[in-house]
Amino acid sequence: MLKLLAVAIGGSIGSTARYIVSVWAAERFGADFPYGTLIVNVVGCFIIGIFMTLTTERFIVSPYWRLLITAGFVGGLTTFSSFSYETFRVLEDSGMLMALYNIGLNLVLGFVATWIGIGAARLV
Repeated sequence: MLKLLAVAIGGSIGSTARYIVSVWAAERFGADFPYGTLIVNVVGCFIIGIFMTLTTERFIVSPYWRLLITAGFVGGLTTFSSFSYETFRVLEDSGMLMALYNIGLNLVLGFVATWIGIGAARLV
């Protein structure tokens, strides 16, 4: 039961953060491109990279903290289902080039952010 609670608390915080970032990004950059989803996916990749590296290679933490942060917070924060739907909508509304741009940015920047997070964690 405690494991479920950890995931639920982390997920609630992550989902709320995703909503706040999405609203902010739409207000700041416009709603023609899903910038909020891109931002949370890249940040989530960085967080999981740095957190899991630190907690598996450097520090001993409770498995409940891992569940709260990874399955909960990062799971609530990142939005692959939103990414998929929004990419489909971009494809319909703006064409293949913009859809591929969205896919490429999410994949490449997400991978790079994970790599940087792992590297940053190993410097500590």
